[in-house]
Amino acid sequence: QVQLVESGGGLVQAGGSLRLSCAASGRTFSTYAMGWFRQAPGKEREFVAALSWSGGNTYYADSVKGRFTVSRDNAKNTVYLQMNSMKPEDPAVYYCAASLQTPSWGVSLHRYEYDMWGQGTHVTVST
Repeated sequence: QVQLVESGGGLVQAGGSLRLSCAASGRTFSTYAMGWFRQAPGKEREFVAALSWSGGNTYYADSVKGRFTVSRDNAKNTVYLQMNSMKPEDPAVYYCAASLQTPSWGVSLHRYEYDMWGQGTHVTVST
C-alpha cells in the first residue's frame, strides 16, 4: 500500500505558474505508474497527466498539453506537476494517483486504472 499526500496548491494569477507535489509513502513507489487528475465544482474528475514508473513516458490531456509538465523523483518518492500559463479553466481540486496495474513502460489515463488516491489540493486562478 502507498499513501499519497498532495501539496502546493493555492491561488495564482492567470498566466502564472504553480508546482504541485505528491509525496508517497512506501518502498515500492518506483514500481507505480502515477497520474494527476482534477475535479472542478459540479464536474467529473478528469485526467490531466500521467507518467510511467521511471518517468520516461508521459501523457497529457489536450487541455494542458504544452503548459503542464509531469515528472517524478523516485529517490524522493515524489511526483510533481508543473503548471505554467495558468488559465481561468484550470481551477479545480488536483489529485495524484498511483496505479499498481500499469506495466513499467505504460501510462494510465483512466480513473479505474488507479488504485490509490491522495486527498487533493485546491488550485484557484485569479483573472
